[in-house]
Amino acid sequence: MKELYITLAIIAVVLVVIAILKLRRIRKNSHYDLVSKSGKEVLDGKKTWLSHPRPQIKRDDYMILCEGWTLNGQNIKVPFPPQSLLSGYKDKVGDKLIYSCKFKRYGEVNKRTLLHFGAVDQIADVYVNDVFVGKHEGGYLPFVFDITDVLKDENKLTVYVTDTLSKVYPYGKQTKKRGGMWYTPVSGIWQNVWLEIVPDEYIKDIKITPDMQNVRFDVEMSDQSKAIGNIRIQLHTGEIYEQQFNTGEIFIDMSKIETLTGERYEPIQWSVENPYLYDVEITVGKDVVKTYFALRKIEIININGINRVCLNGKPIYLNGVLDQGYFCDGIYLPAEEQEYERDILRMKELGINMLRKHIKVEPEIFYYYCDKNGMLVMQDMVNNGPYSFIRDTALPTIGLNKRNDKKRSISKETKDFFEQHMKDEIKHLYNHPCIIAYTIFNEGWGQFDSDRMYAIAKDLDSTRLYDATSGWFIQNDSDFDSYHIYFTDKCPQPKERPWFLSEFGGYTYAVPGHVYSKYASYGYGRCKDEEELTERIVKRYEQLILPLVKEGACGSVYTQLSDVEDEVNGFYTYDRMVCKVNKKRMRELANRIQEQL
Repeated sequence: MKELYITLAIIAVVLVVIAILKLRRIRKNSHYDLVSKSGKEVLDGKKTWLSHPRPQIKRDDYMILCEGWTLNGQNIKVPFPPQSLLSGYKDKVGDKLIYSCKFKRYGEVNKRTLLHFGAVDQIADVYVNDVFVGKHEGGYLPFVFDITDVLKDENKLTVYVTDTLSKVYPYGKQTKKRGGMWYTPVSGIWQNVWLEIVPDEYIKDIKITPDMQNVRFDVEMSDQSKAIGNIRIQLHTGEIYEQQFNTGEIFIDMSKIETLTGERYEPIQWSVENPYLYDVEITVGKDVVKTYFALRKIEIININGINRVCLNGKPIYLNGVLDQGYFCDGIYLPAEEQEYERDILRMKELGINMLRKHIKVEPEIFYYYCDKNGMLVMQDMVNNGPYSFIRDTALPTIGLNKRNDKKRSISKETKDFFEQHMKDEIKHLYNHPCIIAYTIFNEGWGQFDSDRMYAIAKDLDSTRLYDATSGWFIQNDSDFDSYHIYFTDKCPQPKERPWFLSEFGGYTYAVPGHVYSKYASYGYGRCKDEEELTERIVKRYEQLILPLVKEGACGSVYTQLSDVEDEVNGFYTYDRMVCKVNKKRMRELANRIQEQL
């Protein structure tokens, strides 16, 4: 009998412990359903995400497939991920997802139909009318299939998705058990699906390489043939410059263009203050596409013995903020694409001139808005591979930040996928003038062979700068000496390379009624109101940055643009309803920094 009582007591204790752990998990995951202003409009029936999904190669003949989707038999609003409030999806999201929609044949019968996906996380097998048309693996980059030969008057599109959050593939800040600096995962379709009508022989890709007065276009045809084409560039004077070319490379010296008055044209350079974009129309055969470019150059120049980051030959301080691209109601997407532009303008109002797009690739419309509004972008590669809190965060934070990344125990499959994804990301974003730099590895997450990755990236695109190892575990090759400083006032002094504080700050201020998590709160130092938060931020800049600008500091990235789930350390609340800092003081601070150059 005694043994029975002991057994029952042990069982009771175990059950109590399980119940406590379960309650703690429920409490940790408890959150409010925050909705942004534009999100309320979407929930009321407003249709969004109807802008052309590819601003760099636009044709007039396209159709976005946003209506009539189901996921595992339940209605869902695409392109919002099923975990998001705006998707309207009510069921549990598992590892296997089956999307389906119907659409009528679109466009002329004698032309070709391309089916585009902005992004699907992680593995997508695509069928049209039960015929397999292609597969894609990844989760952050666009892909396209020619579906002309399987089309009927009435069509069924089915996308079989597998998303196990495999670490072989890029995953960014996604985790199955969110909390702290790791967030709710997204699955399946999370960017636009759309049809595009093209002639039999069409422009497959355009690569645009500018500097301060020249621009080169590399035009790739679908059939790899050579053809006669025509390019039309609208000058800022209103005149049209027109030139015929053979597909392949087109080189134009803008300063040698002769205007109608007989004078030489004076090119306009793209800058933060004057982000001028040249509109372009390219015609090859029956295909007509619209694009744009900007004249600008980012480089490191030695000025009075100090290596400075320069835009168009002039020193510029990269006054940045960490932009994770998370939204309270759409998670990986804002309720409408214009919200990206609002974020950009909100940051410019604070004196911010650069967004560090943190381990996420956005829909291309985001980069267009940065191009249009003169916002510089440091674009992160998306991490895959293993992460360890002790190895990758705790130990380097207290100073144990040396590691030979050639000896990382990471599978060949994982390394190969990261390398290919890095190449594809650089190719995908190549034409956007806003992108002035890339981060290859962040805080050691999945880091391996960073010197080799730097060489590969630099060879692919030498027109940008590269932060090979953001935060720590610095190896030999990088364009920056890059540091993350959250818990100390001690700063390494600038050396030969530009000194870059790629993350710092993160002070918290939770605005009642505008927080996501009911109980959890994450950040690096609590503040009670706008005044205290602003004062702490200003003092942090004065301690860490202002004294070093004259000595070689080239930029800094404050954490962060907005609150994200448990994190309440943004300039704005998660719903973008409240600016938590004093705008005037932040602009004055930005001016003080630039004056130090």
